[in-house]
Amino acid sequence: MEKTAKVATIKPNTQDSEYAFLQKLTKDLAKAAITLSKNEVRFLVDYYYQIQEYRKTAASQVLALSESGEPNELVKFLFENSAALETQIKRALDKYTANNAIGIWAREITGIGPVFAAGLIAHIDIEKAPTAGHIWSYAGLNPEQVWEKGKKRPWNASLKTLCWKIGESFVKVSNNPKDVYGKLYQRRKAQEEEKNERLEFKDQAEKKIEMIKKNKVSWGSFQKTVSYIDSYSKGKLSPDHIHSRAKRYAVKMFLSHLHAEMYRDHFHVEPPKPFAIEILGHAHTIELDDLKIRSVK
Repeated sequence: MEKTAKVATIKPNTQDSEYAFLQKLTKDLAKAAITLSKNEVRFLVDYYYQIQEYRKTAASQVLALSESGEPNELVKFLFENSAALETQIKRALDKYTANNAIGIWAREITGIGPVFAAGLIAHIDIEKAPTAGHIWSYAGLNPEQVWEKGKKRPWNASLKTLCWKIGESFVKVSNNPKDVYGKLYQRRKAQEEEKNERLEFKDQAEKKIEMIKKNKVSWGSFQKTVSYIDSYSKGKLSPDHIHSRAKRYAVKMFLSHLHAEMYRDHFHVEPPKPFAIEILGHAHTIELDDLKIRSVK
């Protein structure tokens, strides 16, 4: 009787109990992540980046409050929980992409992680994209696209932002020995800079000046442009413009290869040749083999 009473009064170890709960949560999350719908993935990717911004802001607040000696327990609590939720979402997207052929392929690219891969899979419908150009347009990478006032945006804002982030990632990993697309960015940037020095972008530079004169840019954009007026007046694009052009090229090449992999995986046939090769007769396009990237089996 005494033994029984003693056992009955033992309190569970709180840490062990929480750990067991977290283990179960992680296992359940992993199972659920594999069967996520594209709508759910789109939501999680967008939510991941929102929480990431909240976490960064909270981190800055914690640091500022700590330095001033002010209480920061609540802000620190929010920071820690934002970081934990961010980690959980990334873990879920990791499981999701690890069980998807395109996700596995994309994640082998240096600079592409589970969040990028998940976002691309969720936003791109290969049945609505017979060519890579359709993806470029949907991602807002077609320079001829114009969002006219009063009309629907001609691209997907979330996918455009995702591709911008991917471009930044390629730039950051460009010195990594395993990188591919960052090196395409570097190569293209060097070519663009040479063309810029030869004044091959003079027409575009003049259009920039005209836009400023006609007040077709916002004041914020104008302020950013002021330091580049000298470049435009000499018939050259600004350094930021050259950087963006080269980065956009690298992202478009990546999306071309992603389209080919998605097309093969979904339709089980080779994708149609790019417009420039098939119609215009250009002799060469950069293939996966050229870049030593493994194709989806």
